[in-house]
Amino acid sequence: MDSIDPDRVALRNAHFIGGRYVEGGAATLDVQRPSDGKSCGGLPLADADVVDQAVQDTWRAFKTSDWASRAPRERARVMRRWADLVEADVATLAPLEAVSSTRPLRDAAAWDVPFTAEGIRFFAEWADKAGGDVAATSTDHLGMTITEPYGVIGAIIPWNFPLVTTSWKIAPALAAGNAVVVKPSEMTPYSALRLAELAIEAGLPKGLFNVVQGDGRTTGAALCRHPRVGKVTFTGSTATGAAIMTACAENGTKPVTLELGGKSPQVVFADVPDMEKTARTVARAITLNAGQVCNAGSRLIVQRSIAQEFVVRLADIFAELRPGASWDPDATLTPIISLPQMDRIHGIVQRTVAQGGHILTGGRCFDGGPGGAYYQPTIITGVRSDMDAVRQEIFGPVLTVQVFDDEEEALALADHPDYGLASGIHTADIGRALRMARGIEAGTVWVNRYGRTSDFVIPTGGFKRSGFGKDLGRQAYEACLRVKSVLIDISKGE
Repeated sequence: MDSIDPDRVALRNAHFIGGRYVEGGAATLDVQRPSDGKSCGGLPLADADVVDQAVQDTWRAFKTSDWASRAPRERARVMRRWADLVEADVATLAPLEAVSSTRPLRDAAAWDVPFTAEGIRFFAEWADKAGGDVAATSTDHLGMTITEPYGVIGAIIPWNFPLVTTSWKIAPALAAGNAVVVKPSEMTPYSALRLAELAIEAGLPKGLFNVVQGDGRTTGAALCRHPRVGKVTFTGSTATGAAIMTACAENGTKPVTLELGGKSPQVVFADVPDMEKTARTVARAITLNAGQVCNAGSRLIVQRSIAQEFVVRLADIFAELRPGASWDPDATLTPIISLPQMDRIHGIVQRTVAQGGHILTGGRCFDGGPGGAYYQPTIITGVRSDMDAVRQEIFGPVLTVQVFDDEEEALALADHPDYGLASGIHTADIGRALRMARGIEAGTVWVNRYGRTSDFVIPTGGFKRSGFGKDLGRQAYEACLRVKSVLIDISKGE
C-alpha cells in the first residue's frame, strides 16, 4: 500500500459501546490531521455520564457472559480469529492509522497492522499457560493460590503508535478473562474503533471491549475514578502518569501499569566494527516517527576518539530525510503530531542554545513544507547534563551529543536523574557490553541495535519516573490477574 486519498478515508467520530457505535457527548473535540492540518471532524467528548454508561455496560458483559469462566483454549481461539481478521483488514486499518497519526501509510501496512495481529496471537497463547500454585503447607492443610481477572480494566492509549499500543493493553487483559474500556488519544481515535468491531466479529461477547472518546482531563479522569474499574494501564507522559495515579487513588486504591517518558542514551564506543551501520542505527533511533517514540534514543554519548567523524556522518544521514505527509510514498520523515507540540520542541532547542549548546544541523521548522507540522532533524553538540535538551523529554527529532573518554565516564553520562526507560550500547567488546548493561539504570538495554523486534516475550517498561509494570511478555499477562490464597483444613478431625 503506497498511497491513499486522505479525504476518502471513512472516519467514525463516535464511541463504541455494547457492540455498536454511540454518538454524542457533553462537547466535541476537533481532530486535525498532522500531515496537513485539515480537520477530521468533531469527536464526541465522553463526560462522566458517558464513561459510566460504558463502564457499567462492560461490567454487565463481564458478569453475564461466560468469557472469564470460558475454557482458556476457547478464549484463545476467539482471539486467534480476531488476529486473523486484523491481519486481513490492512486495507482499512492502515489508512485509519495513517490519516490522523504520524505513522506512515507504508509502515502501518507493513509493520503496525501485522505486529498488532501477532501480538494478539502471542497473548492468546498465554490464556492456558499461567495459573495458580499449590503451596507448601503442613500435611493436614492444602494451600493453594488461584488467579482470577480483575473484571474491568481501563486502558488509556497514546497517540504515537495508537494501533500497536492499543493491542498491548487489551490483548493480555482479554486473554486473562477481563473486559476492557479503552480511551484512545483524542488526536488518534479511529483505529481502536475498528479493532473493537473486529473483536466482536471474531466472537468476543458484545460489551467486553468498549471505546470511549475524549480527553484526559475529563474522560480519562472519569475512567480512572470509576469504582467498577479494577485496574488502569497507561502509556504516555510522566506528568500524566502521576495524574492517573492520583485519580485512581481518589476512589479507592487500584493497581496501575505505567509506561512513561524517556530520555534514553545511545552509548557508542570507538571499537564498533561498522561505523556506518552504527551511525544509521543511532540516526533511526531518534528520527523514527520523527522522534515521537517513548524510548527514542535522544542522547548520543560517543567516545572522544571517534566523536567528530561519527557526528558528521550522522549529520549527513539527517540531511537525506525528506518530510512529507503520512500518505506520501516518497516521504522519509513524518510530521510532528501538532503545531503546539512543534512549538514546544523548538522552544527547548532555543533554550538549550541560549544555555551554551551548538546546533550542528537542523534547529528549526521546515520552510515551505507540505503543510502540517514538520521539524528538521537536529543535532546539538557542546551540551552539559543540566541543559534543557538533555534533561527534558523532547518527543521530537532532536539528538544531543556528549563525549567520553572511558567506560566509567560513559556510564556516568548515560545515567539520567529522572528517566530510565531504555538504552543502547554499541561496542565489539562483550564484556564491556555486559558491564554497561548491568550498570545502566533502565528497563531495557539494547546492544548493537536499538529498538525491539517481534519477540513479544521480551517485556518493555521503565525505571525511575519512566514508570513501573510491564507491557509485553509474560509479565504483562500476569499483571492482568489478581491472586487469591486458599487454605483448606484436610485433617481427619477428632
